[in-house]
Amino acid sequence: MQTLDLYNQISSSLPSILNTRNRFRMKEDNSYVSEGDLLIQSIVESWVKKKFPNHLLISEEMEPFDDVWDSLGSYVVLDPIDGTENFVSGLKEWGVGLSIYTNGRHEESCIFLPELDEYQTTGMPIKRYRSRIVGLSSSLTAEDVANLKWQQGVEFRIIGCAMYNLLMAARGAFKLFENIKGVNCWDILPGLNLAKEAGCRTWVDNEPYCGQILFPTKKYRVRIEQGSFENEDS
Repeated sequence: MQTLDLYNQISSSLPSILNTRNRFRMKEDNSYVSEGDLLIQSIVESWVKKKFPNHLLISEEMEPFDDVWDSLGSYVVLDPIDGTENFVSGLKEWGVGLSIYTNGRHEESCIFLPELDEYQTTGMPIKRYRSRIVGLSSSLTAEDVANLKWQQGVEFRIIGCAMYNLLMAARGAFKLFENIKGVNCWDILPGLNLAKEAGCRTWVDNEPYCGQILFPTKKYRVRIEQGSFENEDS
């Protein structure tokens, strides 16, 4: 669990991060970036230089990605604040996601939900639940939602933070989570790897996800379903 010290750094900086809530701007894609995003990115960038000097940091707020892509390369993939719309609106459901790949192989992923005091990383025990709730991406239009067809008794939730959603899917707090519109690799790599470790069934673009790094300039559809609960605590 190499990322525990990073979580502690971000947690200790939380008052400064929260003070940036009202300092943000709109990007070309009509989403927000806040000074909190940039502060967390700076903290992680310093941490990566110290802990992983031979890895390239890939971050949402460092777009566009111009480096030569190597599927066997060493990368740290970061979303400094996933759910920035929630963050600047005063909601607590926002998160930090990070995945470490060394020579093309997944080494560790983590999700921090700092304002909810939640942390999960590769190798940590994970408490799992049984749920009938289906989590959906906030990218859905009203027409998309109206056309959803599921079995009777299913309940839906739209939270607006992929880190929160995918961590809840890994824990079984969602029976299923799906994003049918497509998201970037930094939105989903941490949650996919944690869900896979927890025994969930994971798909990317309708293909089983096997832990591989995803190209940083493409959008991916993702689906996470609960696996077996045998031999687990209820």
